[in-house]
Amino acid sequence: MTSVIPKFEDFDIFPDTGFLPNKLPLERLPQNYYQPWENLINNLPALILTKRIRKLIDDDFPLLSTEQLSCVEEYRRAYQCLTFLAHGYIWGADIAIDKLPQNLAKPLLEVSEYLGLPPLGTYAGLCLWNFKEIIPSKGAGSLTDGKGFDLNNLTTINTFTGSIDESWFYLVSVYFEQEGAQSMKLGLEILRLIEQGGNERKNIEQISRLLQELAENIDYLGSVLMKMEEMCDPHVFYFRIRPYLAGWKGMNDLGLNKDGVLYGDEPERRNFAGGSNAQSSFLQFLDILLGVRHYSTGEREKTVIGQPNVSNKGPSSAFMDEMRNYMPQKHREFLERLQIVANIKQFVDANMDRHPELVLSYDACLAMLKAFRDKHIQIVTRYVVLQARQKDKMGSSTTMRSGLAKKGIAEKGTGGTSLLPFLKQCRDETGDPAAGTWGKRILTDGVMRLKYSKSNGVNEE
Repeated sequence: MTSVIPKFEDFDIFPDTGFLPNKLPLERLPQNYYQPWENLINNLPALILTKRIRKLIDDDFPLLSTEQLSCVEEYRRAYQCLTFLAHGYIWGADIAIDKLPQNLAKPLLEVSEYLGLPPLGTYAGLCLWNFKEIIPSKGAGSLTDGKGFDLNNLTTINTFTGSIDESWFYLVSVYFEQEGAQSMKLGLEILRLIEQGGNERKNIEQISRLLQELAENIDYLGSVLMKMEEMCDPHVFYFRIRPYLAGWKGMNDLGLNKDGVLYGDEPERRNFAGGSNAQSSFLQFLDILLGVRHYSTGEREKTVIGQPNVSNKGPSSAFMDEMRNYMPQKHREFLERLQIVANIKQFVDANMDRHPELVLSYDACLAMLKAFRDKHIQIVTRYVVLQARQKDKMGSSTTMRSGLAKKGIAEKGTGGTSLLPFLKQCRDETGDPAAGTWGKRILTDGVMRLKYSKSNGVNEE
């Protein structure tokens, strides 16, 4: 029988690196022809600091063809160059502007179409393809030796500010994605065992063990997320880094047209959300694998809580669905295929009466994923919400650094959502598929969340 479980290699995914590439990204395009792009982006922090980036692009930036790009790695590097420059052009001066010049817009649209991505900064360009080794290791270039990354030997290729804080912000996500590869391998192995006849006792026991390993890995990923606090200062993030990550959607209060940005000679504006961790394919992978569904903020369907036959067709949240369009095309296709075959929730429900350990193991995965989302809320509270409440004490509101800190959008995410309501609902929805009586109680009644919040000083009000 031919397996219907998707294979990593068919979707540009790798066992040791997950959704990251299996070799180090290009640090610079090799063709001399593209050096005007490279020269500008490698001096981007200084050009933003001196407010010269827009003038240089207007006056001296050549309109280059993309025909000399010869492979996907070169297209990714071109995408990274052009999207960083686009955000610098729009946000890197005293007054925002809502039109990109043709010499920047045309090649950006072409490389974006090739990669199946929107033409602005995304999680892929900011994180997945934006890292390099500080000191080249043996066999430099390959990331498939099973040794993983040494976070202490990584830095970013490009930033807007040139700061350690901005590099660390991206690198924690890189490390998170690499460490998440283990969860992906465990998830697909569980699906294979179910496909091969998981109802046999020995398979049930093995599936339970794998679910326990998955829960432990998700728990570990929460500690990876908390590394953000080690080298990225909340004040620096909020006032100096975050403004450049904003997209065009919902930014009319900052001077952009409500319909978005004009790209060169195009007659119609394009409207896109900015870079966001919601564009991580890995997070949606976990939700699909475990049968977690999300709904538009304020529209969570209470009737699904604790029901044994919750649909596994993926998120019905308009925002979560939209974020799929900001992922690399093959990664989107992988998630779509996974939605068809992911049946762990249904398998647990069908065997819950005879195999209580299976139920506990599955509910442990949900508990760890919910705890992970609590930690995410903790990070967002410290890096955005608390900083927003300090904005009136931080001096002039006309400084370029004010960006998203301006009144009315201070607590809105770069992806365009109202941050805390969205994240808290995502957290609460994570417990909805709980299978066991005990799991339903602690995951849907808020017992675990209350204890976690008190122990970590997070105010849920």
